[in-house]
Amino acid sequence: MEKIHNLTQFTLLKTLLLEIYQQRSNKYKPISRELEFSINRFERYSDKSRACPPVYNPGDMVWLSSKKIKSTRLTKKLSERWLSPFPILEKVISHAYNLKLPTQWEFIHPVFHIYLLEPIKESTSPNCHQAPHPPVIIEKEEE
Repeated sequence: MEKIHNLTQFTLLKTLLLEIYQQRSNKYKPISRELEFSINRFERYSDKSRACPPVYNPGDMVWLSSKKIKSTRLTKKLSERWLSPFPILEKVISHAYNLKLPTQWEFIHPVFHIYLLEPIKESTSPNCHQAPHPPVIIEKEEE
């Protein structure tokens, strides 16, 4: 008789807990729907102003930003903003590329994020020729 009584208490408790769970999940469903809607709306409006990242292929020449590279110049303001064009060796991940750097730069890791790279734009003017920058001196050695 005692086992039957405990079993009925257990099933009663189980049904009661299931009912409480369903009530609470029904209570939070509209909130989760609204949250999902606001996330989608935020993504939709933010994606309108976001530009697609450029896609580079192996062999493409790109300028490298000097933002993260220390120079021997006295001030950062007077140093080159873009370092001489480098060929791309491979795409490492979706937003990072491996560049072929000079042997003097062996202490610099050759993988850079796309915000540090700028594609070389060929001039449309027939007489315009873009000369490469002079070599950058890093640690008393030329590039």
